[in-house]
Amino acid sequence: MIRAIRAIRTAVVIVAAATMLAGCGTTSDAGATAASGNVISFGIGEPQNPLVPGNTNEGNGALVLNRVLFTGLVATKPDGTIVNENAEKIEPNGDNTQYTVTLRKGLKFSDGTPITAESYVKAWSYTANVKNAQKNAGYLSYIKGYDDLQKDGLNGDEQLSGLSVKDDTHFTITLNEPSSVFTTVLTFMGFYPLPESFYKDPKGFGQNPVGNGPYKFKSWKHGSQIDVVPNTYYTGYYKPKNDGIVFKMYTDTNAQYADVQAGNLDITSAIPPSALKNLLNDKTVKAYSEPGPVRVALGIPENLKHFSGEEGKLRRKAISLAINRDTITKKILNGLASPATDFASPVFKPYSGSLKGSDVLRYDAAEAKKLWDQANDISQWDGKFTITYNADGTYKETYDAIVNQLKNTLGIDASTSPIPTQQEYLTNAYAGKISTAYHDIWGPDYPAVEDYLTPIYATSSQGARNYGKYSNGEFDDLLAKASAASSTDEANKLYVQAEEILLEDLPSIPLYNTNATSATVKNLKGVAFNWDSSPTFWAISKS
Repeated sequence: MIRAIRAIRTAVVIVAAATMLAGCGTTSDAGATAASGNVISFGIGEPQNPLVPGNTNEGNGALVLNRVLFTGLVATKPDGTIVNENAEKIEPNGDNTQYTVTLRKGLKFSDGTPITAESYVKAWSYTANVKNAQKNAGYLSYIKGYDDLQKDGLNGDEQLSGLSVKDDTHFTITLNEPSSVFTTVLTFMGFYPLPESFYKDPKGFGQNPVGNGPYKFKSWKHGSQIDVVPNTYYTGYYKPKNDGIVFKMYTDTNAQYADVQAGNLDITSAIPPSALKNLLNDKTVKAYSEPGPVRVALGIPENLKHFSGEEGKLRRKAISLAINRDTITKKILNGLASPATDFASPVFKPYSGSLKGSDVLRYDAAEAKKLWDQANDISQWDGKFTITYNADGTYKETYDAIVNQLKNTLGIDASTSPIPTQQEYLTNAYAGKISTAYHDIWGPDYPAVEDYLTPIYATSSQGARNYGKYSNGEFDDLLAKASAASSTDEANKLYVQAEEILLEDLPSIPLYNTNATSATVKNLKGVAFNWDSSPTFWAISKS
């Protein structure tokens, strides 16, 4: 259940981020102007929580923390490739149950105090400790001793037994079980270090954070903006090419987009629905749309009538083949999404676009009807095929189109059953109260294909993010072997095999991957996107 605990945390982050990027979320002061000089202004909403890495799990705060105010042992290039950051090296043992970390010498926080092994070990233990009620605690469940820090009666300063400091630049991490992707997991913000000043006043720290990233916190005017400037102590991968960032806060995406059009805001990733259809043709902005990490699928529970056993496999494949993904992505999503070709994203290796069995994700109406009839030979279809989704998102047109395609191709009665809010939808999904096909959205917490597999489809994730209660012993065994693999290449081969099982079973049916979209003023240079769709802030400049 270790990964299941983590998965509960994950869904909150991913859906929040996906909603923000889709344009549902964040008016600034009237008459706002773009940042002057080589300072970049970016539109966000007010962070929901104080700026503490272990206690931030929503999109706005994450934009200010990740690769801006904080970095970790490792960094990620825009394509998700891992490079050492605070770590000089991270060495796993033979079965990936223990990692030895060597820090680079001379590292400092933005206040000039040293970053040591203790800065990591103490921060991770604080985050994991249930007494401290940190929102990202579940991510530390990889580490031995996590369960002991979930007990009653703790003081809050107890340490994870799986962490051991050797000296200022060396510490070891002992895990509860093998994990070949743990070095990649370390990119998540719950694994960032904290300075000693944090423990003296955690509440005050969140309003005036001291980090170790490429930028230093300057000020936070709530409801208006957060200002950061380059951190002179920073010596890592993300070297700023600008003089700082102003995160301007909005409560209306239309106003935010209008400010970019007028030159009063440099960049936004929150494109309102009213602008999406014309985004790529809007001459008042410079628009960007590139493959992104968020995958949307149609989930079908294992216990849904007519969808188990051989009959279920035939019907799942028929439904998949009856869906015209090209029509949906081009005509409904305006070219701002790409048809799915697997269960992950083209952003990450080992993506190939041609996995064994991936032809089930093509559109073939004749084959779909044939398979549906074969399923009827096993058990005659009766009833209605219903799709549940959250009505406050941007999915209505997509699922209306899918329902019509299923009606026309398979000749069945199909409909949608929207739930008013995302919050209500997620509550019902976690509680197992959705007894229809459902909207299955996912994006990664760290840049690895594994994060599209274990949290959603592993048997251990039932009762958490595995809404459909999917279980396949062969699939679980491949995940376990991949976790214990001696190399990334070996692990990736096993993850490919695991994906091919999913393409055969189709516990959910991949539909499309949403693009990373942004609009900027025309004079910005170096605009690109990270693997999680956020802009590469450090690389953007006006000169």
